Amino acid sequence: MTSLPNDIYSVATVREIDRTAIEDEGIAGYTLMSRAGAAAVTEARARFPDAQRWQVVCGAGNNAGDGYVVARIAAGEGILVSVVALMDPATLKGDAATAYGDFAAAGGVVTAWSGTLDAEAELLVDALLGSGLERDVQGEFALAVAAINAHAASVVALDVPTGLHADSGAVMGFAVRANLTVTFVGLKAGLFLGDGQDFCGEVVFADLGIPAQCRQSSKTEFRRIDDDRLQRCLLPRRRSAHKGDFGHVLVVGGSAGMPGAVRLCGEAALRTGAGRVSIATDPGHAAILVASRPELMSHGVSAAQDLERLLDKTDVIAFGPGLGRSPWAADLMAAISADRRPAVWDADALNWLAESPVAADNRVITPHPGEAATLLGEGVAAVQADRREALHRLQERFGGVVVLKGSGTLVSSASGVPWLCTSGNPGMASPGMGDVLTGVIAALLAQGLSPEDAAAVGVEVHARAGDHAARRGERGLLAADLLAELRGVINL
Repeated sequence: MTSLPNDIYSVATVREIDRTAIEDEGIAGYTLMSRAGAAAVTEARARFPDAQRWQVVCGAGNNAGDGYVVARIAAGEGILVSVVALMDPATLKGDAATAYGDFAAAGGVVTAWSGTLDAEAELLVDALLGSGLERDVQGEFALAVAAINAHAASVVALDVPTGLHADSGAVMGFAVRANLTVTFVGLKAGLFLGDGQDFCGEVVFADLGIPAQCRQSSKTEFRRIDDDRLQRCLLPRRRSAHKGDFGHVLVVGGSAGMPGAVRLCGEAALRTGAGRVSIATDPGHAAILVASRPELMSHGVSAAQDLERLLDKTDVIAFGPGLGRSPWAADLMAAISADRRPAVWDADALNWLAESPVAADNRVITPHPGEAATLLGEGVAAVQADRREALHRLQERFGGVVVLKGSGTLVSSASGVPWLCTSGNPGMASPGMGDVLTGVIAALLAQGLSPEDAAAVGVEVHARAGDHAARRGERGLLAADLLAELRGVINL
């Protein structure tokens, strides 16, 4: 068992890796299946050590074969195992048939599906349908999925939860809601996109001992933002460093009555290591902001001309938190749009951009799905149906670097292979989280990271801070709770 790798593939590419291992490296298909079953048993026993009564629910194809291997190995280790099959195992072919034969030879018994599961089972293993699913789950398979989801036992899915499209993460009619998914050969995009994270539970990976050369020429769909990327970008500081070495961020926003967003953004920039942070905001907020966080240099601006003296001392602009849609905001928009400094745009800055779409390479934009839909002139459902394509069109239309926020946040890349964030949690669906992210990315830009690195690392840092803050529970998580966690995340 290995930690999650960087590369995330399509189902077709994973199949090609599997084929290469068998045909070019001489690893028998049944050997790979046996390794998959053994890996699943190891992970299931580690995660659910008290579960001593398992039921394996087998369907068709190699996913069923994996299930029969799991059943045989678990039974050999002293687990009380029962198997229920939706397809007559006599109809299985190839490696799956061999797996069933070995299970039966070891004394295993299969019960035909009759509409119910073992009520006393303490762990269910989903081996119904694998990663090749292309049509909705129907009939008895849909009833079996419903029975698994209604059962009190924990659920382990083999490779991909039944009913989850392994490329898009879409639910194909019905899907098993697993507590643990043990995936094999290569990470599939659907585990992290769409509804994937709602149905997979914890994802663990087994490479099945396939040599690295089998993956060398494989097309990567996404890349995870991992520890190595963070360590490469967040290098230790020189002992002789001073605050002038780490850039000056100017946060522009906070229309009348809305000081909170710029406060969150500004402090996030400080907590992420920016040397200095100034805030240009409605004149009524300046004193309040200084009183609440004296390290922030707050300036009241009545019009765009008041920005000139501040911009002269600025390295990076964070534009949009609490900006609003007033004539004051429109005036600031005109000034910031003409500026060529590195900038992060979010919130109402994106709504203004949608009205006056101009591409700019100096910009990182950070839309959530609703803002992305506005920028593209389409519905949110269309954005969410193909997030990778939406990311591509946003980058093509607006230039720079694009962060498409949401479950499985994506970051555009000059290589054409987007970054995908696998950290974060649903507690982060709360007000102000985007303002914190804007400050994090702006601070990393100010410290010399490229726009792509600042966006990718910033997204991961923000998500991990959210995970740390959620250790006491996800419900009720506040954006401000991330501020205290940022320092621990960026000092690896």
